[in-house]
Amino acid sequence: MLATSQVTDPRSTAISFAASGLLVIPAPGPANPTVPGHILQSLESRASSIRAERDEEIVAQDAKAAYCYLVVSGCVRTVQLMEDGRRQVGEFLFAGDLFGCEALDTHDFSAEAVTPVTLRRFARRDVDALADQDRMVARQLRELTAKRLRSGREHMVLLGRKTASERIASFLLQMAERGAADGRSQIELPMSRSDMGDYLGLTIETVCRRLTQLRQDGTITVKGGTIAIRDRRALGAADCGRVVH
Repeated sequence: MLATSQVTDPRSTAISFAASGLLVIPAPGPANPTVPGHILQSLESRASSIRAERDEEIVAQDAKAAYCYLVVSGCVRTVQLMEDGRRQVGEFLFAGDLFGCEALDTHDFSAEAVTPVTLRRFARRDVDALADQDRMVARQLRELTAKRLRSGREHMVLLGRKTASERIASFLLQMAERGAADGRSQIELPMSRSDMGDYLGLTIETVCRRLTQLRQDGTITVKGGTIAIRDRRALGAADCGRVVH
């Protein structure tokens, strides 16, 4: 069962809208563009903290879309189950990602914890009210929706046109870009090979074979959930000729 707690101090979780359009927790470094303080305080005073354990359901498929969620720590996957029991993983969400605001009346995908996660939960009616009051908030929410649509289209191309090898290479580069701020080429993958397969439209056997091939080629090294990219250009070439610097 999800653990929920109401926050009494609105300053306990600093939140800003970054230029990327995602609601993020600012990292140390240059200041991020922020929503006006009174807007943050208004939103935070109505927020609650949610904790979920590994594989615990956060949002059910077809459930009423009453809340938005900000991932504070851990990894979340969105999942849609078909009538025959097969599943499609829609995306993986990490710290700083916001989900739920793009839903209509109900959630098309469920959301599940890949690892133990902490989230901030906001009532959609409060977010909508803030967007009505503040043009910057409304613009950033529109940008977020546009980015999610773009990501969905890219995933559609990946599933519809790319080979198994290209899908694996694309996924690894995507995960590396998520952590590119520190310049490392080591990727910590919290998701299982089964999760990867259901995201990429591949069997777990195919995922393991393609990772083994990349390892044997010297493109990556694999140790459990940690993958180090040894040759980014070769990995980019495996992803349909993508140029990687």
